[in-house]
Amino acid sequence: MKKYFKHFLILSLSFSFISCGIYSFTGASIPADVKTYQVNYFENSALLVEPGLNIDFRIALQDLIQNQTNLSLVTSNGDLVYEGEITDYRISPTTATSDNRAAQNRLTIAVKLRFFNKKNPDDDMEQTFSFFYDFPGSAQLLGAQKTTAHEEIFERLTQDIFNATLAKW
Repeated sequence: MKKYFKHFLILSLSFSFISCGIYSFTGASIPADVKTYQVNYFENSALLVEPGLNIDFRIALQDLIQNQTNLSLVTSNGDLVYEGEITDYRISPTTATSDNRAAQNRLTIAVKLRFFNKKNPDDDMEQTFSFFYDFPGSAQLLGAQKTTAHEEIFERLTQDIFNATLAKW
């Protein structure tokens, strides 16, 4: 009897994993007929333009999708298409000292995303995503600190975009 139960259990688990073809351990719900994605150019239309920011963001979004799905990156005719623009790149003080100097500054980056799902146009969306990085008011946003700020903001922005478009959170 134990022998049959063991075989039944293995068979049941096998079928349950096979039947969940659109499930991903990253939380993405990607239909089986969606195989490719493309990330188009993101224009930098912010008032303060940081050179190369649009390229770095595009690469960060491509990498996140590549690492968290089985989708193939293509340059045209993708089943899923991401595009948009960087609409805000701003450094502003968040707190002040007693002599009216910035004790802390905040870098904010906003991206307006347009997402198209050619297999299911009901999933198409347009939404703005924004995140920030705080740094000391006495520090300049240069070199390694600027790189760290961009990486942290991009990590959050790309994950939020992934969740909104593929995980439906």
